Amino acid sequence: MNDLSAAFAAAFVMITTFDSDLIEIVGLSLRVSLSAVVMAALIGLPTGAALAVVRFPGRSVVIAVLNVLMGLPPVVAGLAIYLLLSRAGPLGNWGLLYTPEAMIIAQTVLVTPIVAALTRQMIEDLHGAYDEQLRAFGLGWSSVVATLLWEARIGLFTVLLAGFGRAVAEVGAVIIVGGNINHVTRVMTTAIALETSKGALDLALGLGIVLLVIVLAVNGAAGALRLTMAGRAHA
Repeated sequence: MNDLSAAFAAAFVMITTFDSDLIEIVGLSLRVSLSAVVMAALIGLPTGAALAVVRFPGRSVVIAVLNVLMGLPPVVAGLAIYLLLSRAGPLGNWGLLYTPEAMIIAQTVLVTPIVAALTRQMIEDLHGAYDEQLRAFGLGWSSVVATLLWEARIGLFTVLLAGFGRAVAEVGAVIIVGGNINHVTRVMTTAIALETSKGALDLALGLGIVLLVIVLAVNGAAGALRLTMAGRAHA
């Protein structure tokens, strides 16, 4: 019990004094996860919106695959990226394995299906509500997609927050492609796992507290946006 209390006290000191190791790990985690969310947004938002608006043969199959990919196991995604980026893989010459860039790619693979699937659901509902008006303006499908994305921008921000929450708390894929190398690819989740296995609970607890605060802040922001949207709907 005394050891645990001492670990909590040490973790609190690390947080309040902005310990350099802790700040470095948190900074890399945020950089990797935010970069992955940006990439997922660039791919997932237009893809999901296009699936909501455009009708084509095999659309239901694409949607079904997208929904399945939302539950893609992180270790499977990590293994697939590892095989692509390893020296024997087709992208091995890029030299990205065990770098932050490889971790960004892995997190992008995990987050993009979530962003695309949730975007499709949101835009499809909005398209149904505004279909007649959009037809009256004679807009092409690309203009319709752009218009609906703009109209749903607040709701879509909650989608991106959900993607960020998935990315920042992920451990399986990033440890496979990143290797958890100190001062290079060590992020909060992989550092917590390593430090706990070593018995270094002070850093693990400090990182765990910071990660919990970040996740709570993201969930709080998403909840506030949902309340804002509900208020506008009833206005």
